[in-house]
This record gives sequence, C-alpha cells and structure tokens, in this order.
Amino acid sequence: MNDVEELKRFVIVHARAQNLPADLYEGVLDRIRHDGEGEGSWAAEWSAAARTLEDAGDPLAACRCFTIARFPFVDGLPRRTAMRDAWRVFETWRGADIGVLDLEGRLRCWTSGLSREEPRPLLVVMGGIVSTKEQWAPLLLQADALGMAMLVTEMPGIGHNTLPYDRASPGMLPAILDALADQASVGDTYAVANSFSGHMALRAAVSDRRIRGVITNGAPIHDFFTDPDWLRALPQITRATLAHLTGTTPDDLPDVLGDWALTPDELSALEIPVSYTVSLRDEITPPSEIAHLRKHVKELWVKEFDDVHASPAHLDETRAWLLESLLRMRTPS
Repeated sequence: MNDVEELKRFVIVHARAQNLPADLYEGVLDRIRHDGEGEGSWAAEWSAAARTLEDAGDPLAACRCFTIARFPFVDGLPRRTAMRDAWRVFETWRGADIGVLDLEGRLRCWTSGLSREEPRPLLVVMGGIVSTKEQWAPLLLQADALGMAMLVTEMPGIGHNTLPYDRASPGMLPAILDALADQASVGDTYAVANSFSGHMALRAAVSDRRIRGVITNGAPIHDFFTDPDWLRALPQITRATLAHLTGTTPDDLPDVLGDWALTPDELSALEIPVSYTVSLRDEITPPSEIAHLRKHVKELWVKEFDDVHASPAHLDETRAWLLESLLRMRTPS
C-alpha cells in the first residue's frame, strides 16, 4: 500500500502531461483518502472519474484516468481492473490509424506511419517506470506531420510488456527494430525515452548504430545505480516500483542495480547526439549524472529547469525542447 500524499504529489506531472483539466484531477485527488479498496481509495476514485468520462463519450480521457488509477504499478485487483479498463476504452478510441505490434506475445506496441512501400525514419517513444504506452499513444497521430513512422511502448514489467526488467532489458529496443525492418527505415531511428527508459535507450545505442539520436528527461546514468545511500533515500513510490519491476525488495535494490551504470567507455562510444533535460531539484535522479554526460558524450545538448523530477512546472517548455531536439537531430549541420 502506498502513501496517499506521495501518490498525489507524484501523479500531478502525469495528469498534466496527459492534458487532464486541473479541476478534474484536483477534484479526484480531493476525494481520495486512502490506498485500499472501495470509496475514497486511489483506484476507486480515479476509476469512477474514468467511467463518468466514458459515459460522456470521451474514451481517451477515460483511458487517461483509468491509467492513473493503476499508478504507480499494478499491485492487486483494483489496479489490475483499472489497467484492463484502460486497454478496453483505448481500443474504443484508437481507430484504424493506430496499429499494433506484438512481439512473441510478450511485448505489445502501438504504431503509426508504417509502410512496406515507402518506409520512413522511425521515432520510438517510451515512458519511465510508472508510465504506460497508452499515455503516449496520442503522439502517434503526429506521424504524418513529422514524416516519420512512430512506435510507443513501455518498459519491461509494465502494461502488456511481460519482459523482465533487468540489466539485459536494453536489448528490447534492437528487437523492436528487427521486427520493423520491413516497415520502417530502422537504420534512421530516434528515441524519445523518458527517465529510466532513457537509460535503456542510451545503453542500446552504444551497440546498435541504427539508433541515431536519444532524447531523454532525467535519465539515471551512473551514480543512481552505484550510490547505495542515494537509492535508500529515494521516494517510497520509486523504491517500491523499482523493487516490483526487478522482482526484489527495496532494501536489496543497491545489490540488484549496482552494475547497471553506464561506464565512461560506453558513454564515449556514443556517436550520436544526446538531448538531456535536467531538473535541478530532481529527487530521483542524482544531480551529478549530468557531469558524466558532459565529460564523456561527444554531442550533448542540455536543457535545465529549476524544478523537481520531470519538471512538472515546465511541461510546455519540455515539449518544445523535445521537438526542437528531434528536428535538429534529423537536420544535422
């Protein structure tokens, strides 16, 4: 069971990022008193809001609320039901323009702009350890405007992704590119990978030269994994979610994650541009991480915000920086 006040604090950035109206999410949060079951609970109140939106004919907003109802991860029947309801109403919304990629029944992705006749450069979008692919799926409607094929997915252990979250997880990205090799120009792939998925994308890019650029926000790089004191001081939600995804306990995270750090040699091997957004008051990613990137990455673009993790007060600026970085990567000087 999660601390309700911590849940409320950390979910704000997800509500804002999904364009939920402030009066809606603030009203739901005001009604939540505990993280158990029934009236006043996290999953029940968010699910009730979702059903109201579904009945009003807004399946996308309903999906967003059901997704928050399962936040930060599925830990029992109420959140499992909310996740399934999110998938159900998403199917109502997505229509023919958004396709499905299933990899051996273990990983599902949403796609757009794929073509065997005219393959386009590929943009892969992935959230962090508490994000589902449905949160990012509306971005798929921008494929034609960007002139790209697009895919949204989620990290191992989240949603439809049943792969284990471990040191080998970055191999998931090359597997996705292999699966799309006849429908997209995968040798010209770019990744927008937030937080922990940014770490996965950077490690994959070290050995897979098909990834031509990585855009990330507050990704752990080195010290997050190697500093036991930092891991022990993380917010309870982050510790619990990481323990859930890695199949361990919060106290054992330093032993499990200790060898996941990106080394100086790996960072120096990156021959691509890396765009990295820094939150100066980040309570999840150590402030020292940017120093590793600045020292070793050949082409690094940095944007700083005086904010907490994911810079919730600067979402518009973050979106603009993301698009600017993508366009800059695709039109090198």
